[in-house]
Amino acid sequence: MTDTAETKDKSNLKMEGEGSREGSRRFQEAQHAFAENGDVEGKAKEAANALDGDEAADLEKARKASAKGKSVD
Repeated sequence: MTDTAETKDKSNLKMEGEGSREGSRRFQEAQHAFAENGDVEGKAKEAANALDGDEAADLEKARKASAKGKSVD
């Protein structure tokens, strides 16, 4: 994600180089909160259904690309 004036205005995170410690901390907190309080089972079923559904080919293409360190447009 590139920094634009718009994204800088929406975030109070300061630039920290390649990674953001504050952003990482917030992400980890959100992940822990979801694991403790979120609908983990429901999301797992949703993901399984996606792998068996119409979007399976697109998901597999994205998985293979990410394994190579690439993104899919």
